[in-house]
Amino acid sequence: MASAPIVSTDRLRNVAVVGHGGAGKSQLVDAICYLAGTTKRLGDPRQGTAVTSFTPEEVAHATTIGLHLAHAFWGEVKVNLLDTPGYLDFVGETLAGLRVADAALVVVNAVNGVEVGTERVWSYVQQRGLPAAFFVAHMDRPYADFDGAFAQIREVLTPKAIPVEIPIGSGESFQGLVNLFTEEAVRFEGEKLVPIPMPPELEAREHEHWQALIETIAATDDELLERYLEGREITLDEALLALKNAMLRGELVPVFCGAPARTWGVRTLMDALVRLFPSPQERPPEVAEGRGGPVELRNLNTDPFAALVFKTTSEPHVGELTYFRLFGGPVRSGTEVLNAARGKSEKLAHLAIPLGRERLEVEELRAGDIGVVAKLRDTHTNDTLCAPSIPLQLSPIPFPEPDLAVGVEPVSRGDEERISAALHKLHEEDPTLRAEYDPELGQTLLRGCGELHLEVQVERLKRKFHVDVRLTEPRVPYRETIRKVAEAQGKYKKQTGGRGQYGDAHVRLKPLPRGSGYRFVDSIVGGVIPRQYIPSVDKGIQEAARRGILAGYPVVDFEAECFFGSYHEVDSSDIAFQIAGSLAFQNAAQKADPVLLEPILEVEVQTPEEFVGDVIGDLSSRRGRILGIEALGRTQRVRALVPQAEMTKYSSALRSLTQGRGSYTQRFHGYEEMPPAEAQKVIEQARRAKEEVAAR
Repeated sequence: MASAPIVSTDRLRNVAVVGHGGAGKSQLVDAICYLAGTTKRLGDPRQGTAVTSFTPEEVAHATTIGLHLAHAFWGEVKVNLLDTPGYLDFVGETLAGLRVADAALVVVNAVNGVEVGTERVWSYVQQRGLPAAFFVAHMDRPYADFDGAFAQIREVLTPKAIPVEIPIGSGESFQGLVNLFTEEAVRFEGEKLVPIPMPPELEAREHEHWQALIETIAATDDELLERYLEGREITLDEALLALKNAMLRGELVPVFCGAPARTWGVRTLMDALVRLFPSPQERPPEVAEGRGGPVELRNLNTDPFAALVFKTTSEPHVGELTYFRLFGGPVRSGTEVLNAARGKSEKLAHLAIPLGRERLEVEELRAGDIGVVAKLRDTHTNDTLCAPSIPLQLSPIPFPEPDLAVGVEPVSRGDEERISAALHKLHEEDPTLRAEYDPELGQTLLRGCGELHLEVQVERLKRKFHVDVRLTEPRVPYRETIRKVAEAQGKYKKQTGGRGQYGDAHVRLKPLPRGSGYRFVDSIVGGVIPRQYIPSVDKGIQEAARRGILAGYPVVDFEAECFFGSYHEVDSSDIAFQIAGSLAFQNAAQKADPVLLEPILEVEVQTPEEFVGDVIGDLSSRRGRILGIEALGRTQRVRALVPQAEMTKYSSALRSLTQGRGSYTQRFHGYEEMPPAEAQKVIEQARRAKEEVAAR
């Protein structure tokens, strides 16, 4: 493993590269690394040869799936590049990258313009309060339209966007750029920039953009505005400094353009970004929780050491890799640190910086830098590493709740334990993936952020852990209840060669309001059932209720009153009265008008206004009851109660209905009676399943 130099905090830039899938993020990162000399050849993400696009799953699906890191030394500045996925299924990786970045570079496809993924990541950038810039990529492709993309950025994302360069040509005729600060034109010749006279057809357009740029920048600084209005000169350094300060305040967002696959426009982009994007110490302080209360970390080497673990992976022949961002203090290779979340000591042996799938060893990392270390014993994503003498906890990454659940079962018998261990390791790598066994349903549920997310994780299971699984529909936790009062006797009498068994209980069942659960009433008088056997009757009723009446689901919301019975002085026992209670329940329940209950979810859908009608129609087709519609700025919120059974794969359906721009949340609301026709389907399925088991 090669070694890398130590870089001071003021010469660091941590940049999250974000945008919709296919916008050109990985190609841009690769072009930066290539021009900086970090890599020796220009890779192609579609072939898996780009520095941050290399896993078999990413090659197979032709998209970035995980958060990948690289770095480029540009002049005296080290730029840490966090290449993020663009599809919503992998949003957890994007949020992790933004959590440890100090700025965001939003890549927009010059052909497709602002897409749903662009909108989503821009909202995350704003939530984090990160200074940002836009890069309009693929300017060399047919139908590329810089003006159209810029207009969409201003209209859909932010009116604070301002071009700092404009293209010369587009598509096959894309050949150069005009720098609006210097009013100079350059033509691309291979990887070089050749100054050329201003194209006559661009003179009026360039002057209009230049005037808008200077006026906009001057308006963010009172002194510059006064000089501008007086007609005095504003130097290039003054304009760039004013733009940087405006970006830090969130007042302006510069727009660049180029064709990363040819490295065109990348050199001018990086020249500007190292001047415009902040170093870690120029960002607001990070607040950590210490023993005595909040502690401000200013990304200085004089701060106590504190680092947030934002990613963990498992690699063959290497083991666990832990990626972390320093928010305070330096750290040297071999240092013993404290995992504050778990109270355990860890040794940072072979400290390194990441470069795609490679790692370059360093002796020391300064405050604000990003590192990776192998083989920590018990450290996981969102843990804080700190100095043992000053325990600190950093704010965690706000990972989203997974909204899609599927059943998962082994293809081969006996693989259950291997699957459980493998899913646990995948969760360590991706906290938005969760697996849990539901003992009631007898099913392992795998939860993720979309169908592609789950599909990719199944592929990883097979590739990394050699485990084959099949995905099934998640079972629904139905319930049963009664609607009438009914009573019955349960009598268990068995004679054998020796001591027999005898238990006799009379039970009355009464329906209770929804959500009441189960209640047992002891009305025995005169000792017809001895006191020590009453709990056995109760236990027998509860065991029978768990087995159900109609389809094998637990019976709820009823009262069981034991009001009469008899016993035998010799043959009565606990087990006999348990069986008697069970028989009494079964006999009474059949006469108490049993019905099937289904779980109901309260669903909130947030969608652009133009899709509200389609969303409501779809929810209604799922037997949903619309509760209301509420305006939220440019979007609408639709609230509805929908049966859980009808919400299978809803996330995919919603994305299709809303062109990927809709989102939803759901929470358990309660149980309601099923319509008779729907209930009969469930009862028939349960009957067939029981017959199949009996036939085996």
